[in-house]
Amino acid sequence: MTEKPDPRTYPRSVPHADPGAPDHRGPARYLWWLVRTQRERVALGALWGSSWMCALMLPPHIMSQAIDRGLHAGDRGQLILWISVLLVVGAAVAVLGILRHRTMTLIRTDAAYRTVQVVVRHVTHLGAALPGKVSAGELAHLQAGDIGRIAQTLTVTGPGVGAVIAYAVATVLLFRISALLALVVLLGVPLLAVTIGPLLEKLHGVEGTYREKQGELTAQAVDMVTGLSVLNGIGGKPMFARRYRERSQALLTDGYRVASLTSWVQSLGACLPVIFLALVTWIAARMAASGAITVGELVAVYGYVAALLAPVTFFIEGADDLPRGLVSARRVTDILAMRPDVEDGRTLVPRPNGPADLRDPASGLVVPAGRTTALVSARPDEARAVVERLGRYTDSDVTWGDVPLAGIGLAEVRRHILLADNDTYLFGGSVRAAVSVRDSHSEEDIGRAIRAAVAEDIVESLPDGLESRLHNRALHVSGGQRQRLRLVRALLADPEILLLVEPTSALDAHTEATVASRVKAARQGRTTLVVSTSPLLLGHADQVSYLVNGQVVATGTHGELLARQSDYRALVFRGTDENAPDESEPSVRAAGTQEGISR
Repeated sequence: MTEKPDPRTYPRSVPHADPGAPDHRGPARYLWWLVRTQRERVALGALWGSSWMCALMLPPHIMSQAIDRGLHAGDRGQLILWISVLLVVGAAVAVLGILRHRTMTLIRTDAAYRTVQVVVRHVTHLGAALPGKVSAGELAHLQAGDIGRIAQTLTVTGPGVGAVIAYAVATVLLFRISALLALVVLLGVPLLAVTIGPLLEKLHGVEGTYREKQGELTAQAVDMVTGLSVLNGIGGKPMFARRYRERSQALLTDGYRVASLTSWVQSLGACLPVIFLALVTWIAARMAASGAITVGELVAVYGYVAALLAPVTFFIEGADDLPRGLVSARRVTDILAMRPDVEDGRTLVPRPNGPADLRDPASGLVVPAGRTTALVSARPDEARAVVERLGRYTDSDVTWGDVPLAGIGLAEVRRHILLADNDTYLFGGSVRAAVSVRDSHSEEDIGRAIRAAVAEDIVESLPDGLESRLHNRALHVSGGQRQRLRLVRALLADPEILLLVEPTSALDAHTEATVASRVKAARQGRTTLVVSTSPLLLGHADQVSYLVNGQVVATGTHGELLARQSDYRALVFRGTDENAPDESEPSVRAAGTQEGISR
């Protein structure tokens, strides 16, 4: 009797332009919010569900009248009359069943779509903070199982309400025939629920543990696939595969326990109502044999109790669905309760009018407006912390001109300051869609960005050029190609301030040198900060800042720092001491080129 969504039937109102503000103070409150957002449809579902279940009680009554007034009394006219009424009522029951099923399908589909929308909207709001708070595997598990269970839980608002009403109606009808039979039904149905209750409670406990482990395993699988190239590179693939296999086998044992308990619950849910029906029919047959009730009333009793199988089944399934829905809703509310690392303050200030320097007091770094600056550090985490402050991914005292960056609206900051690194996601689809940040890019714009990122060979090697399909994360192309595609996207965005983190780390020396010169030309007059230790990039920077222990200890051109800073020289040339005072000298250029090749 479980209500299953019909994939061919969807409400025209979803997805919603605005799914609303969810109540994430708890799983029960979230489920109630889903009910309130479509209260008219839920009320209609309860009406159709109640009408359908109550209508199931009419055929037994009509059949009893046909037997007593027509067949037993020998009145053919009455027999034809009641049979005609039975046909009409049967058709009405069928129509009510269709309306109930359709309405509940719309309710479940709306709940599923609305949940997807509020979760996607919130994880988008979390932005860069998301990977540190929830894994891709957990989100995948949420989509694969939890959203469906949440939607299924809303069945209690339709057939669940109808089951209660139908149970009350059947009891009243039985009281009109026999108080004893009514009492048996009144006490027997709750007894069925009590009998299955302990098994359901145990099942939910075991299933909760299973779902939790399943979510962790799914997260591990997604993380392994995401980092497969890295695992292959370090030889860690067999070890991680062995660990995954061990956890999978342990999960299999829990799966058997869940399956065993589920089979018992389903068996009892199917058998106990039938046994109960047989018991009530036996009592009614004994009463009919003694003359306490008529034969027609005996048929009616059998029909009433048989019709009660539907609400009893919904009682059992509702008791099973609701705890599962609450567990799944808890996962949704946990995500909705997450807050981004930075948010807008109460009072916002406008950004600077015209080009302005970026200053990070914590490190002493100054990024001059309209110039290309390089940031060099032996510790990538320290350089990363600086650019995250400059891009306002963490709260800080960074200023943009004379304006505190924290006082500018976050959306405004994102429009004008772009942080591009090697972890940014490449979505599946055409190459054009993957590198485009908006639909207004002309062919000339895309062509210039592709040339500046030295990505012409990538487009030319693909069968359909810019219309060729990329897989999610573009894992079917090389690391260097992915890096250049990300650079194309960053250049197409054309932000006022561009922060590039190791944009050429996967490229060969020749390509890296070409990228360095072309990117500088493409960003002429715009503010660009490049985090790198590659001499091929540093030689094209207008200014280089050397970061040690989180502080800028020296600033100048690449050649000036080579001449003045031995630590800088050792870092850039990986321990080789090239005593070249100026980047224009042949020895420095040769060392730089040799370093790029060795990388």
